[in-house]
Amino acid sequence: MKKMLLGAVALAFGAGVFGASAQAADTVNLQLKWVTQAQFAGYYVAQDKGFYKDADLDVNIKPGGPDIAPPQVIAGGGADVVVDWMPSALASREKGVPLVNIAQPFKTSGMMLTCRKETGIKSPADFKGKTLGVWFFGNEYPFLSWMSKLQIPTTGGDEGVSVLKQGFNVDPILQKQADCVSTMTYNEYWQIIDAGIPASELVVFKYEEQGVATLEDGLYVLEDNLKDPAFVEKMARFVSASMKGWEWARAHPKEAAIIVLDNDGSGAQTEKHQVRMMGEINKLTAGSDGKLNPADYERTVSTLLGGGSDPVITKKPEGAWTHAVIDAIK
Repeated sequence: MKKMLLGAVALAFGAGVFGASAQAADTVNLQLKWVTQAQFAGYYVAQDKGFYKDADLDVNIKPGGPDIAPPQVIAGGGADVVVDWMPSALASREKGVPLVNIAQPFKTSGMMLTCRKETGIKSPADFKGKTLGVWFFGNEYPFLSWMSKLQIPTTGGDEGVSVLKQGFNVDPILQKQADCVSTMTYNEYWQIIDAGIPASELVVFKYEEQGVATLEDGLYVLEDNLKDPAFVEKMARFVSASMKGWEWARAHPKEAAIIVLDNDGSGAQTEKHQVRMMGEINKLTAGSDGKLNPADYERTVSTLLGGGSDPVITKKPEGAWTHAVIDAIK
């Protein structure tokens, strides 16, 4: 009888161990490019609505910030996958961090140059002699490529433009230190309006419409990890669940914005701003199934190679993107 009880206990223990093992979700550490906001709503929605759980994933979403560089985080083992802009990713790849784009949730660019109408700027030809606020840290390359395309020097003077290194705010245009500043359709543009300058007093130039847009907010992993079929399969589940999150966010923008707010540990975001941002972000992800369009990639590379005397990349990258993960989605 004692042997039978011991056998039953052992059997139950074994079943419990194997059952727990079978139910253990795969961990995915995701590093965002910036702080918690609607720019990343698809991932927070996928987590909140259980899309990751349904895919047998335990996803840890790590907010970014001004002192956090996703390529450095993933190179140091702090993430399995990162959200980054392609200029940054390709520059990192050329410098030795072998990032590979596995999915592209953002189909179009949200970058713009926003100018005060009172400066007399009506077209890019009117930039000459003006001061333009430009983000650096890898974000300046589309701008430099644009100026190179227009044959406008960035060294100042009546026939060139003076470049003001812009912080991550819109103070230069508010304080009239610059005639134009860099903005995103979903964020800084609205900060200008909220500061008291109405849209009727602004002129905007979208990089997408100027033919110099580069891909933003793609998903990147380290190249060596793609040699592991188990990793590819895990990323396929992650991308599939994330795209469900983006689809849900487009169908329920206000609810998605609230989910983002619920995840904002800083308390810095407001419902008004996040709902508005969600509406603009949804325009950028509209029509995307997560699969990178090779033509968009080639345009990005061409733009980066054409960045004047100091291009972000010096040669065409090889192996910088793959459809292997998308094609593995069941």
